[in-house]
Amino acid sequence: RMEGNGFGLGGSVLVDPVASMQPSSHGNFSWGGLASTFFWIDPVEEMIAIQATQMMPSGTYPIRPQLQQLVYAAVDW
Repeated sequence: RMEGNGFGLGGSVLVDPVASMQPSSHGNFSWGGLASTFFWIDPVEEMIAIQATQMMPSGTYPIRPQLQQLVYAAVDW
C-alpha cells in the first residue's frame, strides 16, 4: 500500500499529501504503467502531466519523482 493514497476506478487517488510525501494536491489522480509510463491529473491546480517513456524495467531511471518536483516547483503555489 502506498501511504496517503487510496484507489478509485482505474487509478490512485491522493488522500493525504503529507503522508504520501508527494508534492501534489489532495484529490490528485494518477497511475503508472509498463515501461515507466505515468500520468497524473491535479484538479486543484487544473493540470495534467503525461510521462511517455519506454524504459524497462519500470524502475530503470527514477524520473517520476523528479518530474513531479520540477512541475510543481514551476506552479505558483
